[in-house]
Amino acid sequence: MNTTVLQQQEYDVVIMGAGFAGLCQARHLMLNIPNIKVALIDPRPEERSNKDLKIGESTVEITSLLICKELGLNDYMIENHPPKAGLNFHWPKQPVNTKTIDDYYHIWINRQTPIPSFQMNRQKFERDVLKMNKNMGATFYHGRVLDVDLTPGDALHLVKVKLEDQYIELKAKHVVDAAGRKFIIGHKTDNILSDSESLMGVNTGSAWVRVKNVDRTIFHDGYDPYGTSVSHYYATNHFFGKGHWLWMIPIDSDTQEISIGIIHHHDVIAAKEINTKEKFEAFIKANHRLLYDLIQSGENIDFHYLPKVAHTSKMLFSPDNWYVMGDAAGIFDAFYSLGTTMISIAIESTTEIIRAKLAGEADVEKKRAAYNDFNLTYMNSINTFVTHHSKHLGHASIMSWRIYFEYMWWFGILVPMYVGKWHLDLDFLQKFKGPFKGFLRGLIPEVYKQFNTLVDRGANIGFMDPMRADQLIGNYYTFKHFDDFLENSKLEPQRCNVFGSMKHTLFYISVWYVMFQWKAFGLAGLLKPRNLYYFCQLLLLVVTTALGEMIYKFKTWGVPENTQIEEMREEFKSYQYQAELQSWMETASALDGQ
Repeated sequence: MNTTVLQQQEYDVVIMGAGFAGLCQARHLMLNIPNIKVALIDPRPEERSNKDLKIGESTVEITSLLICKELGLNDYMIENHPPKAGLNFHWPKQPVNTKTIDDYYHIWINRQTPIPSFQMNRQKFERDVLKMNKNMGATFYHGRVLDVDLTPGDALHLVKVKLEDQYIELKAKHVVDAAGRKFIIGHKTDNILSDSESLMGVNTGSAWVRVKNVDRTIFHDGYDPYGTSVSHYYATNHFFGKGHWLWMIPIDSDTQEISIGIIHHHDVIAAKEINTKEKFEAFIKANHRLLYDLIQSGENIDFHYLPKVAHTSKMLFSPDNWYVMGDAAGIFDAFYSLGTTMISIAIESTTEIIRAKLAGEADVEKKRAAYNDFNLTYMNSINTFVTHHSKHLGHASIMSWRIYFEYMWWFGILVPMYVGKWHLDLDFLQKFKGPFKGFLRGLIPEVYKQFNTLVDRGANIGFMDPMRADQLIGNYYTFKHFDDFLENSKLEPQRCNVFGSMKHTLFYISVWYVMFQWKAFGLAGLLKPRNLYYFCQLLLLVVTTALGEMIYKFKTWGVPENTQIEEMREEFKSYQYQAELQSWMETASALDGQ
């Protein structure tokens, strides 16, 4: 073997890892920074095999917007990956009887969601996008990163790589670790946190199988004329029980391939009880017979077990021009499929930092620090939203209230924020980071502790359905958006009125909070000083965001909602109807004579 070290040319960005995060980051950089030189390194070949350890990925709104809108892959996704019909949730009516779908209580998605999403075949996606990136000019090295010399400030980093028959060294102005659980930069900088305290007590494992040619009618025959206008099968289906939840995701329409997996909490289900295919299937058979029969109806592709799912990072974007994202940065739980949303926001933040750095902009360090802080806060929110799951998941009443509560934040604040690129606006981040960090430390954990009390009591406070408009006052439902950003294509930065969305959403969260206290604890709950404090805190932020909305409307008075549409309307002012057709018969006659 040739062991000569070949000194390679310098790159603007070297990305370690060519999975979902690395490939999307490379494409986003090349689309937004002209002539940027990008290299990708991955030990897996370009033609990903069926043995590639990917379980598929169910995208939600933010990730779908990144893939389809920001990366320009909408047509590709429609043509190559199954559509997703939202999220469904199922709880056994009686744990001893789970043979059919009628043996469960449900939250069914009842209509197409406003922003389409997909069930992604990761193996196919990564293979195809790698080819696209190479065609755009990215360099791909099929090799393994041996080491990376991280230098301070703006000095060039050095990435040492072993190819099949030689060693190379790549110089890089910026280095991105998207290599997953290898934690290349994480280990190098002592950046990874995996202890229970740093993860707010989250301690989970995961097992999953992929199966093809299943009889999907075992799950549902597809006939539900009075319940929904979309598919039940093509949704991401969540099945719940004590200390666990399971996903059921269709990965490939042609082969009827599905992924079925579990997130289990070690304090309820020990790893040794579920860490083999036989134990996993025995668990499914005993607790969710419907899914067991579905698995048995098809052909097994593989089984995997991951004993520890969750970890996080101290820093995501370093002043020394290194970045971590995806599994290399943090993950907590597959619930709600929010892992790729962390990647999506990190990708846009990283591109903007690198763009500003390469352009020599004066405020780049201010941006880096603000984006690092916001992305860590967002990761912290994902961590918060899976705390106490081991206690709540199997309780249908409490978990339905919890899902409704979390949907409100997602659709009312986080999605509009992403649509309007407010996560890249320094002024917005500065003004609202305090209140939302306060919610993550105060209101939200307090609500979860109150849920714990109700679970211990065995309370039934009713069943909340976030899809429907009959749960709160004013025909509110969690999908409702309070700005016409979709209808009027307000897709340019800062054109989506996030302040209006926040104002209305925080008001309805306060209504939800009052309703919850009354249902759960009665008048005593409503009048408890701590609960009154959080209620007043919500109303105060409603007023604050209302003022923010007034200022926003003043600043954007007369600004087009969509520049492209405005330009077309301006051009249309000179339009004159011309009632004539262009001649074509001579051409047709000539062709006939050939």
